[in-house]
Amino acid sequence: MIHALFAQQFAEAMQYEAILAPLDGFAECWQAFVASGGRGGNVTVPFKEQAFALAEQLTDRAAQAGAVNTLYLDRQGRLCGDNTDGAGLVQDLVRLAAPLKDQSVLLLGAGGASRGVIGPLLAAGAASITVANRTAAKAQLLAEQFGSKVSGCALTEIPAGHYPLIVNATSSGLSGERPVIAAELLADCQLAYDMLYGKEPTAFLQWCAQLGVPRQADGLGMLVGQAAEAFTIWRGKRPAVEPVIAALKKALA
Repeated sequence: MIHALFAQQFAEAMQYEAILAPLDGFAECWQAFVASGGRGGNVTVPFKEQAFALAEQLTDRAAQAGAVNTLYLDRQGRLCGDNTDGAGLVQDLVRLAAPLKDQSVLLLGAGGASRGVIGPLLAAGAASITVANRTAAKAQLLAEQFGSKVSGCALTEIPAGHYPLIVNATSSGLSGERPVIAAELLADCQLAYDMLYGKEPTAFLQWCAQLGVPRQADGLGMLVGQAAEAFTIWRGKRPAVEPVIAALKKALA
């Protein structure tokens, strides 16, 4: 639906559909797609690491993320891998006028979703990023890959500080739960962002609203933003995201 709406904006004929790859046959599935005329595609879980390994050429942000969600053939026929998740998040944060540049960001979760967005958040001007995870070791290991501006800790050991932007990159909302962090950490939060999205606000966003955080946003805009970045890579044209976000919200409702 998203890419069909993007294509309509430019009156382009573009075929974009879902292909279900077998768990042990992603590479073969991709090669069959290319053989049938395919030029580019998005990759979702659990195949992002396999796409990373399959790509002949990686963008810097894909290499940094250690995962690929966008594949395409360049003019020389090489298979190129990119990761647009972080760019999608940053685009949505900019759209929301989020407190980002020169600000401290609290990022909850140390999985693939977090790894893919740390580099773009730093590139967008974040002064520091604190990665908090259920297990501190995983957060610290992730933080070490990004230099002195990024630190890692356990969810129960987040240092007191000024966090105008808090991003939930955990999957806790899928089970109706939220990351358990101290309420005091929300004191200076201006925007609480959850990468998950749905018809109703996630448990994390509901909790933030109850504790007085002025603004909350789910990951629908990030979903559209990362897709817009992929569309731009493939077609060389940047689509408008606002009408597509509005259409998706209407469809969800």
